Amino acid sequence: MPRRHPDWIKVRFPGSPNYLHLKHILRQHSLHTVCEEARCPNIGECWGHGTATFLILGDVCTRGCRFCAISKGKPNLLDPEEPRNVALVVKKLGLKHIVVTSVNRDDLPDGGSAHFAQTVVWIKMVNPEIRVEVLIPDFKGDKTAIETVVRSGIDILNHNMETVPRLYKRVRPGAIYQRSLDLLKSAKAMRLDLLTKSGLMLGVGETLEEVVTTLKDLREVDCDIVTIGQYLRPTEDQLPVERYVTPAEFEHLKTEAQKLCFRHVESGPLVRSSYHAWSHVN
Repeated sequence: MPRRHPDWIKVRFPGSPNYLHLKHILRQHSLHTVCEEARCPNIGECWGHGTATFLILGDVCTRGCRFCAISKGKPNLLDPEEPRNVALVVKKLGLKHIVVTSVNRDDLPDGGSAHFAQTVVWIKMVNPEIRVEVLIPDFKGDKTAIETVVRSGIDILNHNMETVPRLYKRVRPGAIYQRSLDLLKSAKAMRLDLLTKSGLMLGVGETLEEVVTTLKDLREVDCDIVTIGQYLRPTEDQLPVERYVTPAEFEHLKTEAQKLCFRHVESGPLVRSSYHAWSHVN
């Protein structure tokens, strides 16, 4: 029997006019969002505000992270019209802050970094005043691929650590803790004005002490923004929830992160890396 969520984890069923309008526009342009693919609990709230996190490079991932509901397997060919289509939809929605993420594309020589950059260039060309945040995979640590995205005109670079180092093999097979830290460090070194960001999900077996240590590691590489949220099992195929972290514990971690002088900290049961993203840089 599925484990029941505690009372503090409640979301409103999506169905507002803005939600339905955005869904219609996305289908018109054959675009994907991580909101849908990852079954995010905040989809109703965010889409109701007319914001979404666009998923590029297709909707099939080459890795098997055990917390994620996105399809795994052999991806399709890249859609050359996708960068332009994303830009046009962003224009149509009148957004001021946009988040672009992707599946892992280890099958591509550059990990899809050039496609990322093309998407950003199109968005900025069609929407000059918009703020662009990207949530990128690790590109296997390829610094050329990282720099391609960093130099594309982005305002915020996000790469999620997801969990503590002890749990990487179980939670993020194919990823390496130090490689993810090095990505954030390299991005900041390439552009000192660039805001860097990362996220952690709790409830997969970590201790609070391990979380604080990971927060310290993020500040060591000059990460500016951190998000901390509860892992919620998308389907029976993913990792079970080990425990539900209480709101008081999330508040404690927020205080600990603020002591480390992050520019912004978002910490709570329903927080995701793109949740309230537009407010993280204000």
